[in-house]
This record gives sequence, C-alpha cells and structure tokens, in this order.
Amino acid sequence: MKPSIRITLQLLAFATLAALSIYLSPKYSNPFKYHFEIGQPWAYGLVTAESNFAIYKTEAQLQAERQELLRDYTPCYIVDTNTLQSNIYVLPLSEIERIHLLGCTKVSVLYNRIATQVPVSNLHTPKEAYEITHKNLLPNLQYDSITSEKWRENLLSSISLTQGAVQAGEKIIDTGEIVTEHTYQILESLRRTIEEKNISHRQSLTSTIGTGLYIVILIVIFALYLFTYRRKLLDNLRNILFFAILMFLMIATAFVILQYASVNYIYLIPFAWAPIIARVFYDSRTAIFMHIITILIISVAVPAPYLFVLLQVITGIVAVISLRDMTQRAQLARTALWTFLTYCVLYTAITMLMSGSLKGIEYNYYIYFAINAVLVICAYGLIFLFERTFGLVSSITLVELTNVNSNLMLEFAEKAPGTFQHSLQVSNLATEAAKRIGAKVLLVRTGALYHDIGKMTHPECFIENQSGVNPLQSMSYEEAAKVIIEHVTEGERIARKQHLPEVIVHFIRSHHGTSVTRYFYNSAVNRALSEGKTEADVNKECYTYPGPKPYSKEAAILMMADAIEARSRTLNELTEQSIAIMVDQMIDTQVADGQFSETKLSFKDLEDIRVVFKQKLIEINHHRITYPTIEEK
Repeated sequence: MKPSIRITLQLLAFATLAALSIYLSPKYSNPFKYHFEIGQPWAYGLVTAESNFAIYKTEAQLQAERQELLRDYTPCYIVDTNTLQSNIYVLPLSEIERIHLLGCTKVSVLYNRIATQVPVSNLHTPKEAYEITHKNLLPNLQYDSITSEKWRENLLSSISLTQGAVQAGEKIIDTGEIVTEHTYQILESLRRTIEEKNISHRQSLTSTIGTGLYIVILIVIFALYLFTYRRKLLDNLRNILFFAILMFLMIATAFVILQYASVNYIYLIPFAWAPIIARVFYDSRTAIFMHIITILIISVAVPAPYLFVLLQVITGIVAVISLRDMTQRAQLARTALWTFLTYCVLYTAITMLMSGSLKGIEYNYYIYFAINAVLVICAYGLIFLFERTFGLVSSITLVELTNVNSNLMLEFAEKAPGTFQHSLQVSNLATEAAKRIGAKVLLVRTGALYHDIGKMTHPECFIENQSGVNPLQSMSYEEAAKVIIEHVTEGERIARKQHLPEVIVHFIRSHHGTSVTRYFYNSAVNRALSEGKTEADVNKECYTYPGPKPYSKEAAILMMADAIEARSRTLNELTEQSIAIMVDQMIDTQVADGQFSETKLSFKDLEDIRVVFKQKLIEINHHRITYPTIEEK
C-alpha cells in the first residue's frame, strides 16, 4: 500500500471515530449537569442562586396533600326520577364498592339541580333495599362522571406546587457538603426551573462545538502517542482499525446507556475490556494510554466525572497489571476479582474522603461492581473475535500451538523425526535468547517449533532425516538448491492450510531471510572456476531464499538459533572454543549479509544472544563420564 493511501486511511479511521463519538454523545439539554443523591457528598464547586426561584414540593408532599383534600371529595350522582319509588337511594353493588375504594364518606346527590350530600351509609344495594322495604327496588342513582371529575380537578388545583423560595445570591451547597433531603429539594427545584426555561439554539450549538473539540483533541493526543512511541503500530492500518473499533465500542455503549437509561448503570459497563484486550495483543503502556483516552472521552457526558474517571482509570490500570501475559483463561477470573476489589475499595475511599463518614455510601454501587466484574470474564470471547477479525495472535493461541501432541506436530514428528528434534533444540535456544534480551518468549518458542514444517513434504532430502541415502547427490547443484529452498514455500503452504497465525507464517518465510544455500552455491562456483568460468557465470538467484528478511527481534533470534544449531552438528570437536568461534562466525556472517537490517536489534542484544547460545550449546553438548565395567578376574 502506498504511504499516501495508508496515511489517508489512517486519518479517515481517526476522523470516523471522532465523528461517531460526537454524534452519539448525549445532546445538550440544559446547563444543569450536576448529578446528586441524598446522603452523598457534593462533588462540584460552590452553587449559588443566580436569580430568585421557588422551591418545589416533593412528590411525597404533593401526594400527602392530595390525599388530605380528597377526603372531602364527594362524587356526584343524579337521581333517576323514572326509578325513584321511595326516599331510599339504591345503587348496584359494584358502584357501592367503588365508592368505598375511593375512601369517600359522602356523595353528592343532584335532584332538580340541587345537590345534597348523602352519607355513604344511606346508600343501599337492591338486596338491602328489599330487606328494608320488602319491595324490589331498582337502582335510582346514576354516576355523573363529568361533574365528578370537574369537582375533583377543582379541588386538586387548589394545591400549591411550591413552598418557599430561594433568593438570588443565596448559597445552596458547597464542595464536600452532604446532600440532605432539604438541599436535594432545593437542587431539584433549581434543575426544574432551569429546564422550564427555553434554551436558545446558540447555547445548544456552542455546547456541541465544545464537546466536539474536546473529543477531537483527545483522539489527536492518542494519535500523537502512537506516532511518537509506537510508530510501528501506527504504520499498520490493521492496528489503527483495531484501536478505533475497540474505543468506539466502549464510547458508544456508554453514551447509549447515559442517554436512554439510569446514569448509575454506567458502572455496569466493563470498561476494563478495552485495556485487557489491547494488552493481550499489544503492550501495557499502549493499553493503558488508550484506556485513559477512552474514559476521558466518555466523561464529557457523565454527570459525576470526577468519581467516574478516578474509578475507571485506576481500575483499568490494575486490570492490565494483574493480567500481564495472558496464557490461561483462568487469568481473566483473577483479573475480574482484582477489578471488583479495586472498584469497591476506591469507591469507599473516595466517598469517605469527601463526606468524612460512611453515611454517604450508596450500597447499590457494590452490586454494579460485582456485575461489572462478572462481565470482565466475558472478555475472552471478544479476544477470540478480535483475534480472528484482525489476524492477531494472543498468548493463549500461542500456548495452544506449542502443544507437541497436536495433530500437526505428531505428523511432523512422524514424517521428519530428525527435523522435529532439530526444531525442539532451536526452540530451546531461541527461548533462552529471547529471555535474555526481553523479547517475546512464547512467540519465539512457537515460531521455532513450526519454522521447518515445510520439510515434511520431502523429508528424505534433508540430512537430519536420512539414513545413508542422500537423494540430492543425484541432482545438479541448482536442482538440489531448489529442493532445499522449497521447504520455505512448502512450510508457508502447510501453515496457511492449517490456518496458523500470520506472525507464525512470517517465522517460516523469514528464518533463512534472503541468504544463500552456501553448500550448493559454493560448490557450483567451485565447479565453474574449475571449468575456467567466473563466479558471475553462476546464477546466484537460483541459490537464494525468497525471504523476506526478519522484521522483528523474535524472527531474528530464530534465524540465528536455526543456523547455529544446524552448524553445531557439523563440528568435529565440541569444545568451548570451537563453539564460541562457530557462534561468532555465523552471527557475523548474517549481520554482514544485512539479514537483520529491518529489525531493532542493538549491538548489546547481539552480544547477549551470542553469550546465551555459547552457554546453551556447551550445556547441551557437555561430556558425560564413562561408566566403569566390572572387570573379570
């Protein structure tokens, strides 16, 4: 991909993330963006009344006053003159039961436009009327719903919605003060007063622009971090898409919850997913930095940002520290436990710090934290999804691939036993070298096990699998070199057929880099010289591996370990001196050949690797004592 196209796509990915985040952010509704609860400390600055406003009664107060007034409420009934046969008022049983449910002690009877209040005890069912008059009387009162509702509304309308007022300039609450029931009522009245005012289009536009600038600045900071400290990640479009999608999932979920559900439900979202998933595929610093940027973006819409940012940032850091290199699924359970404990301890500490007591603790939060921790365990499914989607490889996958009892490894050991043993030895050497220089040990171990699987196609052509007969001797030097070189392309073919990760495929393709099959090339040159020709008459490309060169420290370590382990088997005498000379020669040749030009190996790394290889080869090939035999007398 051309650099200009790659940069354009990178900018497009970041711009899309910013645009979607701005679009989904809860829209500006009013300037009163405080979140408060009774018994909780006030987490903001001093609040004073900018103008006079009334204190609204609470719903409980209004309900109590309604019930008090409705005690005097009398539903209206009209006398049906057609059925009125005596002074006894008769109603159906269902209607009398309804009156009792309303709690009325009297009803208003309208007769000739004159309303008379009649005690409920004077109303009778047809059965009761019969027992009194010994006559079958029909119901003679009809409920007047229109008049009754009008009387009820007039009665309730007399209730005042407010009680008292707050004067302009009067203090309402200050930082750290506990929100009491009275203060809560005043704050709710202030919020309601502000909401009832019409907010201008200019205010809404200004708020949207401010939110947009805030989000854009944070995303630019993240891009600058990648540019400055993780340039290699930034140059790969796949990585940018990974970060953008992961951040968007967290941001979108949070904004939707804040817009359509209770604000407290924000603590149900397992924000630790983002740093955990990023840490599995990348490094701790990048995971934490991305997490902080994501949380700061979300905080623009959270009612209590101070508490939210502290809880989420610190918990995310703890999750990354507790995870390290995830090689077992059980590690997620441990991380979930640490997440829960961190949430609980931090929330309790912050509440005690601000309120000075335990009274301000809202215990529902601990339930949210517990659910959050359980959801953290579900990150395993997302790890698998991201791994397959972006072609990444996790430590869990690498552990599974190092299983020598897998079908592919068993087939490898059966078809090419000598090569399989060679791969095991290379794996041991490369692992120790990776430990010494701080490279990815598990990645090197896995790549070493698979680097020579292409030899399964023609195992008899490689000396470690032969038992006396060498098919290459009947071939020309060029044909033999072709067979040897093909184990790289065959290895790639087998790896892709087995759906091995791309990073393992790179180990297979690059473990010889662009080096030359020295035995056959040198032999061909010597023959050409003996025939009066020059070295230029030998087509060097026919003896050169297709590459590419290693692009990582791990792939470079494998290249060195592979060459050195193979060369060690050609030494006639395995001494400390011979091993040291051989190791130095092999590494110097590869360095001079430019095989490590695309890696970040330092001179110190190379020296440390030399020391490790020399020590390990001496340990592997140390002499054993000769067991004495029993001498015959």
